[in-house]
Amino acid sequence: MVRDLIRSAHRPNEIIAMFRLKFGGFDIRQSDEPLEVLAEKLSDRDFCYAALNKVSRSFAVVINQLPAELRDPVCVYYLVLRGLDSVEDDMLYPAELRLPLLREFHTKCVEDGWQIKGVGDSDDYRVLLAHFDKVIRVFKSLKIDYQQVILASCKKMGNGMADFAERKLVTLHDYDHYCHYVAGIVGIGLSGLFSASGIESAGLKDQLKLSNSMGLLLQKTNITRDYYEDLSLGRSFWPKEIWGKYTHRLEELMQDPTSAESRACLNDLVTDALQYVGDCIDYLSLIRHPQVFRFCAIPQVMAIATLAKIYNNPDVYREVVKIRKGIAAVLMLHTTDMESVHKVMEKFANDILKKLDKNDPHYDLTKERCHTIIANLHKIRYKSRIQPMEEIDLQKAVLF
Repeated sequence: MVRDLIRSAHRPNEIIAMFRLKFGGFDIRQSDEPLEVLAEKLSDRDFCYAALNKVSRSFAVVINQLPAELRDPVCVYYLVLRGLDSVEDDMLYPAELRLPLLREFHTKCVEDGWQIKGVGDSDDYRVLLAHFDKVIRVFKSLKIDYQQVILASCKKMGNGMADFAERKLVTLHDYDHYCHYVAGIVGIGLSGLFSASGIESAGLKDQLKLSNSMGLLLQKTNITRDYYEDLSLGRSFWPKEIWGKYTHRLEELMQDPTSAESRACLNDLVTDALQYVGDCIDYLSLIRHPQVFRFCAIPQVMAIATLAKIYNNPDVYREVVKIRKGIAAVLMLHTTDMESVHKVMEKFANDILKKLDKNDPHYDLTKERCHTIIANLHKIRYKSRIQPMEEIDLQKAVLF
């Protein structure tokens, strides 16, 4: 945490936000004991939350802020898909075993006692799968409506992962299709859980396009940001239809990160991701419960903040570029309603506009998409009589 405090040294609002997250009851206390040890001593439900905390700190925080009715279903949903994703990511697990398991994983979720050892690309993922019988028992304790949503998502995602396991992403259609399978389906499934709970409207589950966009914005942001890490692991999810315009080999982009071609390729991918922001704003405007709203909104504002950070940034080719922990803390604390979302979306759309290079081949499209985001925000504010941005007093916090 000391390094993060140093990075925010001249931004006292970020330092305050980090301390509030750490000591104000927002952070989840993580046991120092290995998950393998915890698995032997914790109840099934407690193991699920311990595993959640180990495999995703950020999701653990927002899931634990959900209404009690949704907390267990969303926790189990995340762990089921995390288990499936761990199978997909383990390149040492033979394809002749891995691909059938991806397609059959949804059936394992209802198989009493099922677990698999030695699969996963990190210790915690391997422990999760080795004790998956605990997740299954909690899954079976959920209402049948929740179980059906989770199984349907798992089946579609597993088949999609298997379809793409042995083929590269070439076209934009491939890219969109893959991101739908690994993230858009998650958004659709979450809408199904929200509707099944009765906390959100029954019609939310039918908002397939908006729900899909919620997933695609997050996934495409992560894929764009993770160029360096993915290549170091021997994989990449950048589609050739984009990078092929700028280089013959994807790896060549990191050899000269500041070149016009490297920057243009990166900006092309950021611009592609920006197309989903409008749908995400429309989706968030449908959410009624404040805790569900925060759960949905926080990852989206983190995504647009990340896009603004990586746009035209050659460091993407040298390391995994992330927003400062201080900014993340501020966003987590103050993303509470549509006013705060509007403030953040407009701020980061303007940040991208300030970084535009007129020599970039996608200058006009990037500019158009940012201006469209801002114009739509203004239109929504006018209709709902939300006060202008400069007048918003967001808990008296100067965010950035």
